[in-house]
Amino acid sequence: MPPAHTGAPSPSYRWAVPPTPCASTPPFPTAPAQDPASGGREPGRPGYRRMSLALFAAGLATFALLYSTQALLPAISEGFGVTAGRASWTVSAATGALALFVLPLSALSERFGRTRMMTWSMAVAVAVGLLVPFAPSLEWLVALRAVQGAAIAGIPASAMAYLAEEVKPKALVGAIGLFVAGNSIGGMSGRLVTGWAAQLCGWRAGLLSVGLMSLVCAAAFTVLLPRARFFRPASLNPRAVGRTVAGHLRDPLLLRLYGIGALFMTVFGAVYTVIGYRLVDEPFSLPQGVIGSVFLIYLVGTVSSAAAGRLVARMGRRGALYLAVTTTALGLLLSLTQSLAAILLGLVLITAGFFAGHAVASAAVSRTARTGRAQASALYQSAYYLGSSAGGTLGALAYHCAGWAATVAIALLAVLGVVSITLYGSHTARTERRMPARAATAR
Repeated sequence: MPPAHTGAPSPSYRWAVPPTPCASTPPFPTAPAQDPASGGREPGRPGYRRMSLALFAAGLATFALLYSTQALLPAISEGFGVTAGRASWTVSAATGALALFVLPLSALSERFGRTRMMTWSMAVAVAVGLLVPFAPSLEWLVALRAVQGAAIAGIPASAMAYLAEEVKPKALVGAIGLFVAGNSIGGMSGRLVTGWAAQLCGWRAGLLSVGLMSLVCAAAFTVLLPRARFFRPASLNPRAVGRTVAGHLRDPLLLRLYGIGALFMTVFGAVYTVIGYRLVDEPFSLPQGVIGSVFLIYLVGTVSSAAAGRLVARMGRRGALYLAVTTTALGLLLSLTQSLAAILLGLVLITAGFFAGHAVASAAVSRTARTGRAQASALYQSAYYLGSSAGGTLGALAYHCAGWAATVAIALLAVLGVVSITLYGSHTARTERRMPARAATAR
């Protein structure tokens, strides 16, 4: 996947962000488009429960599909007789395509409607998901996964805007929370289901099981989702969008935040793409189902991302980032041992550090962007998923060449990048604070 984003922070906790890499900050502002008194949906009113269940099903299906091959990479490598680096493209192609398409699809949803975009995106993603298990070669599998990732991009690009327009402000956080829960559970359950199904019947059966599960979710989504009542089509203006995006890309703070998000996800992508290979090899030789169950550690992210707001309140944004990178680095070093218990503890620390850092950075994007927050958040999502693609591919290549230690080295370089960006931000902030004082002294 994250949010982020995934759990639109309330005014009191503007740094709190959702817990999953599968669902990043949505490319839409969380303020509702309609007048709060206009009859937007809320708990107890007609359609609210149907809407919430529909979007929960959408989140579960799409993020189960997005990461469906990650827990199966060792089996895919064996099935096609390819290296870890080549097999990792089945994950990187999907996340990379999502990163490239989230911004244009967010713009198209403004013109053609949220429900239409979500319905067509899910239909294509699920249809491709049912074809993926029958891919005759790795090249076909990678191509289908890229199409799937591009289709999935239309769902987070529309769901948050739909909720912002259709739900009353006081009920918005709860509605978004349920969608995010679908993202989180989908990202985790996709790996669990594929792992155990693959252990029983092979990796193709694992992918088919996720495809069928997503088909059921898509059917529920189509039946349950109420029609949009407050959407108003907007004309497409590529020049205006381009000017807004260019302005964000010239903002030094936003660029640093995009870099931090991408580098954190590089660590996470590298570790979780390759960990299956390490655990299936000697001396551990774990079965596929058990390896899939390792992804239950994702639940640690629920705690650490929720704690991010409190950390920022106590330590400041940069202090929270330093704590996150320190925790991540300790986890990486601990994972170098040959003890399974130590490796699992290392994964817990890596996951906790990643989610906390991702939460801080993604929330800061929404706070930093004064205009065009939709595009600012979409750019963060793009950087985030590009980091996932790069981390998965580079981590797998490193593992193929020199083992787990090389994968950890790639991840530590990304951690060093986060530290460097944060230190530079601290230096810049100190310099900017001194400038008014110097000007006052000169006067």
